[in-house]
Amino acid sequence: MMTVREAVPADAHAIARVHVDSWRTTYRGIVPDSVLSQLSYEERERMWQEILGAAEGQAFVYVAVDESGQIVGFASGGPERSGDPDYKGELYALYLADAYHRKGVG
Repeated sequence: MMTVREAVPADAHAIARVHVDSWRTTYRGIVPDSVLSQLSYEERERMWQEILGAAEGQAFVYVAVDESGQIVGFASGGPERSGDPDYKGELYALYLADAYHRKGVG
């Protein structure tokens, strides 16, 4: 059974892993291999620690957790960033581990 819950700062490492791995599988052949190979778990973890530690109301992050307790995906969003007055918020990212594609998780 899959669970979706709000992310906490302690999830930054697992979110970073899903983020980097998803880029490497999803964007292979679209983004140059040199870019994909330079993606860093540590760099993404620092980024997610910052996002998850930001003041409430700035952004949201939810994680998909499988039955074993592993984070296998995440979604993040927050205020609309282009200044369009018709929208109050937007989805910034939605990533899922490759093994969970086409299973209704995303």
